[in-house]
Amino acid sequence: MNGYLDRKKTARLAGLLFFLWIISGFYDMFFVSPKIFVSGDPVASAQNILKYEFLFRTSIFSGLITSTLWVLLVWVFYDLFRTVNERYAKLLMAFVVVQIPVAFVKAGLSIAAILTLKGGILKSFELAQRQDLAMAFLKINDYTVLALELFWGLWLFPLAILIYQSVFIPRFLGIWLIINGIVYVLLSFTSIVLPEYKDLIFTFGMPAMFGELALMLWLLIKGVRGNKGVASS
Repeated sequence: MNGYLDRKKTARLAGLLFFLWIISGFYDMFFVSPKIFVSGDPVASAQNILKYEFLFRTSIFSGLITSTLWVLLVWVFYDLFRTVNERYAKLLMAFVVVQIPVAFVKAGLSIAAILTLKGGILKSFELAQRQDLAMAFLKINDYTVLALELFWGLWLFPLAILIYQSVFIPRFLGIWLIINGIVYVLLSFTSIVLPEYKDLIFTFGMPAMFGELALMLWLLIKGVRGNKGVASS
């Protein structure tokens, strides 16, 4: 009984961290970026960065918070699933931790963009040149995301296997996450190799990309199901 209660508590902690991780990631995606970046108009985007500088800086820090929450989340996942299959639990952690240094690079490039626009660096450059360079820094950030989409998919595979092998989380969530992971891998591939097909993959793959949200809600609300004392392999 104590084992079940401990597992349920761990699962709900994972759900809480998952929820905070998603909210932190959505902050930039749905609140900051639409307010600052104007599609097809880099000059207006550059001006908005200076106009909403504090907001833009909060999005940079939010990205670091998101990465921190992700590390904490996979650590809790490791604690939750290590009795199911420790090898896959370690692989899960590895696929996430390897991405964390990119968060620091992205933050550095974003700060460099602000300093460039304000004339804090490259002072001898004309305003138009500084704007082009600042937007180039941010464009590099966008390209790193295309590469990271591969790992956004890869970390879901060991997680899906662990869920499928466990006896305390519904197997359909594991199957959903496998499909979710495949969509991310395909998005990364098409974005880099066949960019003309990325929108098609995104459109048809969108329903599968709610797999992480479904898992978060299950963990947060239910935790684990039944009084299951052991995990099946």
